[in-house]
Amino acid sequence: MKNLTAIAGRDTYIHCRVIGYPYYSIKWYKNSNLLPFNHRQRAFENNGTLKLSDVQKDVDEGEYTCNVLVQPQLSTSQSVHVTVKVPPFIQPFEFPRFSIGQRVFIPCVVVSGDLPISITWQKDGRPIPVSLGVTIDNIDFTSSLRISNLSLMHNGNYTCIARNDAAAVEHQSQLIVRVPPSFVVQPKDQDGIYGKAVILNCSAEGYPVPTIVWKYSKGAGVPQFQPIPLNSGFRLQLLVNGSLLIKHVLEEDSGYYLCKVSNDVGADVSKSMYLNVKIPAMITSYPNTTLATQGQRKEMSCTAHGEKPIMVRWEKEDRIINPEMSRYVVSVKEVADEVISTLQILPTVREDSGFFSCHAINSYGEDRGIIQLTVQEPPDPPEVEIREVRDRTIALRWTMGFDGNSPITGYDIECKNKSASWETAQRTKDVSPQLNQATIIDLHPSSTYNIRMFAKNHIGKSEASNELTITTDEAAPDGPPQDVQLEAISSQSIKVSWKAPKKHLQNGMIRSYQIGYREYSTGGSYQFNVITMETTGDSETMTLDNLKKFTEYGVVVQAGNSAGIGPSSQEVIAKTLEDVPSRPPENVQATATSPESISLSWQTPPKEALNGGLQGFRVIYWANLPDGELGEIRNVTTSQPSLELDGLEKYTNYSIQVLAFTRAGDGVRSEQIFIRTKEDVPGPPGGVKAAAAANSVVYVSWLPPLKLNGVIRKYTIFCSNPYPTVISEFEAAPDVFFYRVPNLSRNQKYSIWVVAVTAAGRGNASDIVTVEPLAKAPARILTFSGTVTTPWVRDIVLPCKAVGDAPPTIKWLKESNGTPVPVTIDSRRSIHSNGSFVIRTVKAEDSGYYTCVASNNWGSDEIVLNLQVQVPPDQPRLTVTKTTTTSITLSWIPGDNGGSSIRGYILQYSEDNSEQWGNFPISPSERSYRLENLKCGTWYKFTLTAQNGVGPGRISEIIEAKTHGKEPQYSKDQELFASINSTRVRLNLIGWNNGGCPITSFVLEYRPVDTTVWTTAQRNSLTKSYILYDLQEATWYELQMKVSNSAGFAEKRAMFATLTSDGSTIAPLVKTTDESKDSMSSNEGLKMMVTISCILVGIVLLFILLMVLRKRRREQRLKRLRDAKSLAEMLMSKNTRPSETVNKQQQTLRMHIDIPRAQLLIEERDTMETIDDRSTVLLTDADFGETSKQKSSTVTHTVHYQSLSQATGPLVDVSDARPGTNPTARRTAKTGPAARNRYASQWTLNRPHPPVSSHTLSTDWRLPTPRAAGSVDKESDSYSVSPSQDTDRARSSMVSTESASSTYEELARAYEHAKMEEQLRHAKFTITECFISDTSSEQMTAGTNEYTDSLTSSTPSESGICRFTASPPKPQDGGRVMNMAVPKAHRPGGELVHLPPYLRMDFLLNRGVPGAGREGCLEPQKSRTLKRPAILQPTPLEAPASRDVQQWQPGTASTLPQREGTDLAQAAKLSSSQESLLDSRGHLKQSNNPYAKSYTLV
Repeated sequence: MKNLTAIAGRDTYIHCRVIGYPYYSIKWYKNSNLLPFNHRQRAFENNGTLKLSDVQKDVDEGEYTCNVLVQPQLSTSQSVHVTVKVPPFIQPFEFPRFSIGQRVFIPCVVVSGDLPISITWQKDGRPIPVSLGVTIDNIDFTSSLRISNLSLMHNGNYTCIARNDAAAVEHQSQLIVRVPPSFVVQPKDQDGIYGKAVILNCSAEGYPVPTIVWKYSKGAGVPQFQPIPLNSGFRLQLLVNGSLLIKHVLEEDSGYYLCKVSNDVGADVSKSMYLNVKIPAMITSYPNTTLATQGQRKEMSCTAHGEKPIMVRWEKEDRIINPEMSRYVVSVKEVADEVISTLQILPTVREDSGFFSCHAINSYGEDRGIIQLTVQEPPDPPEVEIREVRDRTIALRWTMGFDGNSPITGYDIECKNKSASWETAQRTKDVSPQLNQATIIDLHPSSTYNIRMFAKNHIGKSEASNELTITTDEAAPDGPPQDVQLEAISSQSIKVSWKAPKKHLQNGMIRSYQIGYREYSTGGSYQFNVITMETTGDSETMTLDNLKKFTEYGVVVQAGNSAGIGPSSQEVIAKTLEDVPSRPPENVQATATSPESISLSWQTPPKEALNGGLQGFRVIYWANLPDGELGEIRNVTTSQPSLELDGLEKYTNYSIQVLAFTRAGDGVRSEQIFIRTKEDVPGPPGGVKAAAAANSVVYVSWLPPLKLNGVIRKYTIFCSNPYPTVISEFEAAPDVFFYRVPNLSRNQKYSIWVVAVTAAGRGNASDIVTVEPLAKAPARILTFSGTVTTPWVRDIVLPCKAVGDAPPTIKWLKESNGTPVPVTIDSRRSIHSNGSFVIRTVKAEDSGYYTCVASNNWGSDEIVLNLQVQVPPDQPRLTVTKTTTTSITLSWIPGDNGGSSIRGYILQYSEDNSEQWGNFPISPSERSYRLENLKCGTWYKFTLTAQNGVGPGRISEIIEAKTHGKEPQYSKDQELFASINSTRVRLNLIGWNNGGCPITSFVLEYRPVDTTVWTTAQRNSLTKSYILYDLQEATWYELQMKVSNSAGFAEKRAMFATLTSDGSTIAPLVKTTDESKDSMSSNEGLKMMVTISCILVGIVLLFILLMVLRKRRREQRLKRLRDAKSLAEMLMSKNTRPSETVNKQQQTLRMHIDIPRAQLLIEERDTMETIDDRSTVLLTDADFGETSKQKSSTVTHTVHYQSLSQATGPLVDVSDARPGTNPTARRTAKTGPAARNRYASQWTLNRPHPPVSSHTLSTDWRLPTPRAAGSVDKESDSYSVSPSQDTDRARSSMVSTESASSTYEELARAYEHAKMEEQLRHAKFTITECFISDTSSEQMTAGTNEYTDSLTSSTPSESGICRFTASPPKPQDGGRVMNMAVPKAHRPGGELVHLPPYLRMDFLLNRGVPGAGREGCLEPQKSRTLKRPAILQPTPLEAPASRDVQQWQPGTASTLPQREGTDLAQAAKLSSSQESLLDSRGHLKQSNNPYAKSYTLV
């Protein structure tokens, strides 16, 4: 440890650092004494530190020892020596008071501290300069400072600094040298001018700074000085330098002034001076104001005072008055020391009113007095103007003229009829002078009056004012409309009719009517809803729409003219007609009371939702069958809110809906509820087979009961020999349908039957079969013949379980053209080792009859399985049947169900030009739907999609419909400006017609024509009138209005000018004149440059447009080639259908081929007939069949392309026409008699039976199409379209089909492509219907969906409804291809197929399928809003509880083992066949369209 040095009086720390651990204690010792032993010592045992506070040399100096106890018996120690040093201490000293010139001696003594000590001096923080002459003497511990002659430069702070080894200390004291006062500037005698400021100079110096005091002695006598009270006011002020300031010199300020200086150093000094005050000229007396009467004499005088001589001058408003002027006389006289000047005016006139001034001037200044002279006279007449004119009042406003310099005491107003004299005028006297406007009342409407005014004051009365000629406005009618009658024409409409008011009560021309209506019932509103309409004649009618159904309404009618609305007619009451209920019954409850009955109860809809007299309730119900199909839809009517349904299927899940109906029809159906009837004993098994497999073994197989009546718990197999003695009884699991019976006796006959068992008990026994065990058992098939139904694009297994001794050989055949042929074995089709026939990714052409043949040496057996492939349903035919202002009613005809019953519909709708789509799920029993709460006067788009057990079908054609109503309009007969004056304009807004839709916004803007800033007013509703305030007088304004409703908006612009202050009009606006020729010539160069630049830009844009058109043509040609290829593939697919399937079609499948701008030639043997170029060829399904019996009797037609030069009518370019519009109506083409609507006619060619040699064209309407024997005509087979002349936006009442355009050259290429595939060698084409469309379909190239049908069918429409076809919204990615017209291929989980129960053999089934065997009831999905139309996945009617089973399946009790994964692309990989419908991306391939067979090709 190092030795330490401590400073006395301070704290010191000694640290004992210990390295190592552990240690027990640290202790300090001094001179063997344990520390601490006094209060200034403190030892910190935790870190070994010793603190010494306020160190003292004699006590704390010495050696300190630190002792550390390392172990209980072992310690170590170290010592440190502490040396204490004492810092110096200076005895305090101070400088006494010294004066300049004195001598100074100051000692600095260090009274304590260790020697040696060093002492130094500083002045103001720096060493003392030698130039000051300061002497410093140092002796041991003292130092002295000597100054022999003090001066001002010795002032400052002196510091004595003492240092030793311990510290440095200092002491400071200030030396101040005092100097006696002396003058810098002495006072001198001076003059002061009265009223001006003067400074008496006096300044001095000294230290401390001397004090200056002024004294005053008044007058010029012997001075007797007195102190001047400077704090008595602000007129006298002592300046910083000691001078005295007199701000405003007075006459009494004249006298002697003494300046005294002192600072308590030496003697005081002083000096006196004399101030002489001079008086400038001053006006001492004059009148401030004076009055005079016009034409009389007037005198004015003023008095001046000051140093002589004094000159006086008169001025009037800064103009010097010449005394020699006429009417003005000036006279001057002196009185004592004052001068009096007088001005005479004779006579006074109005111009003499004003300010006069008299000026007094001498050598020392000047002064003036201002005199206001007022000449009084009778007032001038006021300026009168029109403030507002009404029917019975006229509001005036006037501007007061010259009041004659006398206050106005009142006004007189005179008013008379224009034809009367002023002597008979009506007078209003003594109108208050505080008013500047008045209203004349009790006038007659539409009458002309003359008005004038007078002003009065104390002098007299003015002349008459300007005379106004005013005509009062029209007044609102005083009588109501007559003969108001109401007639209810619908459930939401009432027709109102009336006649005009009586002629003498109309008070002007009737321009409009207001119809007010309200509910006339308990709780109805007291406020009338008002509709305004324009006048059409003496008798008027109006239809009130959007009323509440089956509700009483009160109606009043008011007549209006340009002035306003007259009184209301008497309220007339009428009731709207009945309508169907708008809400379903509530709280529908269902309870299964027995296996064949269900008890229902519900609550009646609220009264306000019945919309009429309740006639009863209708219950719609249908069975959801175990195979996923729907049973027959039935309905029952009742008048009570409860019902018992009897005669139902046992243990069956039923869907039930309830609706209320009135005399108007059925109301809204309730949401589906699901209820299952109770369980019962099952029926007998559907069939039993028994076959010998060896000399002691028999196999038994059976079918499940046709009536399960519950959940099968087990099967019991009975064996009898002889019958009915039961020798054996066996039990089988509910999902097992065969059993091996061993240990039987050879060559004995056994009777066998099977019984099914549910929770309710054992059912009836099956048929009894007899079997005999044989050593050489012939081949027998245990599988039953029947029908197998499966959704498309799945894997299917057709089982064929056979037994015999020896084991039989299995062979599979498929019926082709009535003859069974061996099945094709390839990568998609294979025969399993157990005899089952496996088809992967089943297609529509796989449908048919399959025969399994089993044989051995002792016999053979066979079964036939009918495979039916289900596809998604065809698109429904959607039409609009009714529209109102807030609702649209849709109806539809279902298409082909694809082999599976329709489970429901998804209706999607969207506003026009919107990507947001809403959707509604609809029950399968519905055929119409009404959308409520739509926007008035708005176009909507609709699509409909059907769903069956396979999934959603194609989206229907998009149709459009518009709710009633249109944008607002302003009547040309109504005057916009009701009244205009100089600052206000009243607008007449009655002329606005809402177009049938409520006004939602009213925006008004106006501005002066010479400004760019608009003033805006905005309202949410439209009032009868609107007033513009605070306008500028005599100014032209620009006005624009925008009125909006849900159907759109309308704008109206107008110009108007405010009147002048006297009510007159201003000049019309003048257009800006052209610039001079010189300025025009200066701009010719710039114009030439702009012209050249525009030409160059136009050339570049034209070139870009040509390139774009060229690219588009190339794309369209490629698209048509794809269309042709797709058409050929569909033709091939159609041709592969068996004739039996064709014969079973009850609806002719149609295909429309659109051939634009061309002609078709029909060649029959050696004759040719021409068809107009606007034709669509319809090819029936039967024309593609290969029926050998009809080959000899079928007329074969070939289609040829002919030049456009042979066109029989004008071609209409519809490239700019919107889908769904009438191009000719939009263009309004004037082509003479030859130009006709391309939709105006249709042509039909028929192929009669038997064939004929020619065909007849009809240009009026198409003829009925002959059918093959046994065919059935249906409503959906064909449709026709009626042309319409309505051109409302070229959309109403017009139907257009948007189909794929293709020339015959491309169709011929497609046909040749089909012939190369040897699929259409014997196909027959018959043109049976012609319909034209010149637009191109977007469906073929929408996104990646090139597989979409390229042809579109025509559909029906009613007049007034706009309908067109268009491509569904395009998917944003490939994963959403299922939203397009072709449904997604359903392979959820990769499972093989749904099999009927009798085909489920245990050697094919995996009993451990998760989720199999239990079912439940689920409700359909709720609707949700989509951004674009998308097919919603249907919700199964009964879905298994396990989530492993896919949603599309109605049940899983009969599913084969599932594959892992649910991804569509993974499922596609499971099939190694290159003919799979899906490619590696999950998209549907083009070739061999597998579902075309089940669709109407549109």
